[in-house]
Amino acid sequence: MKRKIIRILIADDHDLIRQGLRRIISFEEDLDIVGESENGEEVVNMLKISKPDVVVLDFNMPCMNGIEALQVIKEQEKGIKVIMLTVENDRKTIHSAIDIGADGYILKESAGIEIVDAIRMVYKGEKYIDKSLVSLLFSDIKGKNKNIVSILNSLSKREVQVLANISKGFSNKEIGEKLYLSEKTIKNYATSLFKKINACDRVQATIFAINNNIDEYYESKFEK
Repeated sequence: MKRKIIRILIADDHDLIRQGLRRIISFEEDLDIVGESENGEEVVNMLKISKPDVVVLDFNMPCMNGIEALQVIKEQEKGIKVIMLTVENDRKTIHSAIDIGADGYILKESAGIEIVDAIRMVYKGEKYIDKSLVSLLFSDIKGKNKNIVSILNSLSKREVQVLANISKGFSNKEIGEKLYLSEKTIKNYATSLFKKINACDRVQATIFAINNNIDEYYESKFEK
């Protein structure tokens, strides 16, 4: 069965970045670039015309920056998914993007095949975090939930394993391959554990996992 074509709008003020993304995406039969922009204002104006499914959006652009453009997209075009392109020293800006509701976060330095995986994941409704960004993004967030012990204890061994892998940036498919389970089964575990830890998506689940040292918790409870 032929895949549905995913329509993509690229926004970055550096032509070399756009060229690189264009080249990578051009090899994928199910991905189609329907527009390019070099500033946030152009992005917003192009949405109605190009009708993208996914916008790949740089943080730092002239006229209207990535955060401002993201805010407009999420307010006016709720069905469009947004992947933010960033550099490591943009931690504060990335947290702003998380609050607004960006769907993916990728380091420019590793935007090769990562961008293809990210586009497909966010299109399906999942969140994507570049593996290199995980610890950087959330190292300064402290857990404050007083009921954390009871919440952790409510998770099954499999749920903890899935949560730990989500926090490392692995997709459901990759987690399934590691645990020898189907992608659908992993998705079911993820849905269940999200409900238990009161997380809306993979980003919030990752924050929870890192806040609470999920790897150490797994070792102390299941590998004694």
